[in-house]
Order: sequence, then structure tokens, then C-alpha cells
Amino acid sequence: MRDLVSRFLTKAVPRRVVEVGWLIDTDKSSLIWDPPKPYLRKMPRPMSVKSVQVCPAAIDFDARHFVVPCPVDLHLKIKLSDKEPPALVNAAGAASTVRPKHLNQMVHLISQSEWRDPAKPILQISTPYLFLSDDVAYINQIAPYLDYIDPPWPGTLIAGRFPVHVWPRHLMWAFEWHDTSKDLILKRGDPWFYTRFETHDPTRPIRLVEAGMTPEVRAYIDSISGVTNYVNRTFSLFERAKARRPKVLLVKK
Repeated sequence: MRDLVSRFLTKAVPRRVVEVGWLIDTDKSSLIWDPPKPYLRKMPRPMSVKSVQVCPAAIDFDARHFVVPCPVDLHLKIKLSDKEPPALVNAAGAASTVRPKHLNQMVHLISQSEWRDPAKPILQISTPYLFLSDDVAYINQIAPYLDYIDPPWPGTLIAGRFPVHVWPRHLMWAFEWHDTSKDLILKRGDPWFYTRFETHDPTRPIRLVEAGMTPEVRAYIDSISGVTNYVNRTFSLFERAKARRPKVLLVKK
């Protein structure tokens, strides 16, 4: 009887911690991509017990962010002309640590017809980051607003939100260039973007764990990859994705 009650309680009471898996889905140059890490604010010792450093609301807010560092050093300009299509320029020139061929493979200026504003170009950088979970969990990919970026970016990161328990896709770094007279400078190791997660119960903390890739998960991810090239409103495919979802997505590495 005691074992029966124990099994019932284990099933009836949800785990307090929600586990979200991360993995770097690439075999090429995978060492340049750092693991996501919990946000930690560098602060001196508090001078008062009323200091902001010990404010529980501020501490809890910071603790729910995870940082993804920038993988490369980039110094880019945007070239705009009435006679020619918009173009990216590698302002670092020969001093760039990224070869031109690989820069063109990594960074893409999307078609002007897909910009949100005709005066604000949008570029994308493909990343190999995947997040997945067997608990209901929505990822928010957001700008690193808790850190001071020097020099400031001449635009804004395009944020996104989707359910990683249903739709584990590769993240993109999408940037909307507001002040095209200024350069975009990214530094390797600097905060590049944050992830923050939502669950059914906002009191439950998130634990990031490194995930492994199984054949079933690979097939599922491949079925999701690239669907935006063929249909709009991909969220309409969530129910179909749920029907094909493997029973277990998160397998710890």
C-alpha cells in the first residue's frame, strides 16, 4: 500500500524544477559556440542590507535569464543605395578574424521585401542552438538588456517566443538596423542574447541541462526545419507536430 501511495504522489505532484535541454547541433567548428549559462551580475559587496544586491525580487528576476555569448568578432557596415540592392560590408577588412567565405555563410541580409520597415534592414545569423523539453515550456529569445553593451548596437534584436516542448528549432539571431549610419560591432564572448522560459507554474525554476541527440529527436527536428520556406503562420502546424512528437525529447547527455 505504501508503495502504491508513493507512486500516486510521484505522478500527481509535478516536479518543482522544470528541466530544459540545450544542445549545439553542429559538427563543424562547434568549439566557437559556448554553452548557455545562468545570468550572473558582477557586483561589489553590498554596503547596506537594503542594497539592491540583496533585493529578492531583483535576484529572482535575474536568475530566470540565461546568457548565450557571441561566438565571433564582427564589424559590419550596411551599404544602402537607390540604384543597388542593400549590401553588408565587412568593415574589419583584412583584420577580420572571420574569412569572407565563412562570413557570407553565417550572416545573411534578408530580402528588403521582408523588412518590417523599408528604412530598417534586417540581418540574420544562423546558430546551432536547440532547446527542448518534456515539460510545457516556452522559450523567449530576447536582447541582453541586463548588460551594458559597448559600443551600443545601432538597432534592436528581434525577439521571439515559441514552445520548445513542441517546436524545437534552431535559433536565429535577427537584428533590425535602425541607425544605418553606424556600424554593428559584435565581440566574441560578449552577451549576444538571453533566453528566458515560461511554464504553467511561474513559481517553478528552470534548470538547463545538456541534451543528447537521438535518431527519433533528429527525425522530429528535421520535420520542423525549413517549414517557413513553404508556409506562413507555422504556429498552425503545432497540433500536427504534437501528433508526430516522440514521447521523449529530452535525453540528457
